[in-house]
Amino acid sequence: MPSLGISLLKLYLPLIGWVFLGLALGQRLPPATMGILGKFLFWIGVPISIVAFLRRASLSGPIWIAPVTAWAAIFLGAGLAWLWLQHQPQSQALALSKPDLNEPNPSKPTRGSFILAAMVGNTGYLGYPVTLTLVGSKYFAWALFYDLLGTTIGAYGLGVVMAARYGMGVQPYGWLAQALGKNPALWSLGLGLTFRAVPLPPLLEQSLQIAAWSNVALSLILIGMRLSQLSSWRSLRLASISLGIKMLVVPFLLGLGLWLVGVQGPAQLVIVLQMAMPPAFATLVIAEAYDLDRDLAVTALAVGSTGLLFTLPIWLWLFQ
Repeated sequence: MPSLGISLLKLYLPLIGWVFLGLALGQRLPPATMGILGKFLFWIGVPISIVAFLRRASLSGPIWIAPVTAWAAIFLGAGLAWLWLQHQPQSQALALSKPDLNEPNPSKPTRGSFILAAMVGNTGYLGYPVTLTLVGSKYFAWALFYDLLGTTIGAYGLGVVMAARYGMGVQPYGWLAQALGKNPALWSLGLGLTFRAVPLPPLLEQSLQIAAWSNVALSLILIGMRLSQLSSWRSLRLASISLGIKMLVVPFLLGLGLWLVGVQGPAQLVIVLQMAMPPAFATLVIAEAYDLDRDLAVTALAVGSTGLLFTLPIWLWLFQ
């Protein structure tokens, strides 16, 4: 594999470039543009990329370890966040009111956002380009299985159940089934696995790969556009603690666990990188739907996305 410096340069140039382009476009284009791009990627772009990258991905080896580790990371992150909260003083008044974010004892909705941010990461729009750039398309299936069978189901499954427990909003549990059932990424996973061995004309195969990588760039632009709309940096202390659990403690512990059971090399690195992603944008969607602490969710997204630039070298140094 390439050296640490070359790997980071290869990632940071497009990552920072496309995200900064998205930040600039988000400040200048109408807000509806972000929604149109998001819908395009959700319904068309990401499914095309999944089908295309699966055609060159290796499905050999114990790939089932990826989603199993994803669920282990979800439960470990939630468990550590819950344990930390148990050691914080809490009053009945704060449990029923919107918190003063400078207070050390967070309210019930704040606790929900705190746990949610430590559970699920942005393993799709951000995790895919990071793993593809640093590890290559051969091990993309590991990242894909981690995301679709771990993060996606975890966010809209366990995440929704947890949000309903801590939140003040009211949403029917049918929302969970709708969110999962209409997710085209899950459909494209089945389609890609079914037709991955079907030969295509060279021109069509090349066009499919070009479209896939173009969608990776568009996903990074969309992240920049979304970050440009985040204006709140409140609750920095709580967000930093939750991110420390999500982006440092969990990847380190489970990364060592993978090494102990014999999962090493590129497969291990892909899983560690997915575990180390900042909170998913789904955490903000769920926080808004169930009336959790939106300020904390927004702060965790912004700080985590920025902090990723500083944490990635750690994982490459430890597990490359």
